[in-house]
Amino acid sequence: MDAGGQVVELGDGVRPEFVDVDVPGGKLRTARWGDGGQTVLGIHGVTASSLSLAPVARHLAEHHHLLAPDLRGRGASGRLPGPFGMEAHARDCAEVLEALGSGPAVVVGESMGGYVAVVLAARFPERVERLVLVDGGLPPPLSPGLDPGAVVEAVLGPALARLGTVFGSEAEYLDFWRAHPSFTEGLSDDIEAYLLYDLEPVAGGFRSRVSEAAVREDSAQTLQDPEVITDALNALRCPISLLRAERGLLNQSEPLLPEAVVAEWRSVLPQLVDEIVPDTNHYTLMFGATGAAEIARLAFGTGPDRSSLAAPSAQPGGQHV
Repeated sequence: MDAGGQVVELGDGVRPEFVDVDVPGGKLRTARWGDGGQTVLGIHGVTASSLSLAPVARHLAEHHHLLAPDLRGRGASGRLPGPFGMEAHARDCAEVLEALGSGPAVVVGESMGGYVAVVLAARFPERVERLVLVDGGLPPPLSPGLDPGAVVEAVLGPALARLGTVFGSEAEYLDFWRAHPSFTEGLSDDIEAYLLYDLEPVAGGFRSRVSEAAVREDSAQTLQDPEVITDALNALRCPISLLRAERGLLNQSEPLLPEAVVAEWRSVLPQLVDEIVPDTNHYTLMFGATGAAEIARLAFGTGPDRSSLAAPSAQPGGQHV
């Protein structure tokens, strides 16, 4: 394991240390905040990076430390080869916990990271104390006969479109994101730092470091081979908190995980506790002040007493927080 040596300034000074962890095929870049005893592992979404956990790191509780890898094919791990998929990412995350963790971890999975977290907890239960799934982790609804590739493009929208684009400057890249329907209130310092970390210089300007092949392979597995996720979910025995946004990836009224999907899994997983954060979309749930504080509340163990909540089968919908 080697120090990455990269310095990233985040808004008011929350700066991670970067460490490289040996994994099959090379080194996995991992951000680390804090030095407390309890390990929290944060796993980012399909086109994201470790810096999507920076807003949560602002709320880092004493006696905790937060680890967040750049998944294979993303960020400073963008050159790592495949195979990709939830099993491969889960194995990489287990290597991170082996190298840098301390005891069983609280695992926070954002978006696609939720699916990685579920597989990690199923395959390596001794490494996971409990799960915090953030707008992910449950199989998304998919109508029969739909082309998974078309679904990926429709769902991810601009996040996928940017991967094949060369931007003339960093400012142009930020302007591209300012036009995203989920960021109508502008880009915070954390979001700008996260977006600039995503870039690498190329002829003619800058482009995202995210591997489009990795994104498509990971997305296709989630849509075409949902048994990987369902089998892992059925194997879970640890406590699970699900935190959902009220709106979707493109700020549309339909959430990414509709109530029908969540209700089905509540009946299967009695330890699943579901909460909805009002007035958030998929992105602001993770990057907004309210959403990040709610994620941190659950990750650092300051959430509600689970024993006082009604049985899942009796809950008509997610608890609003």
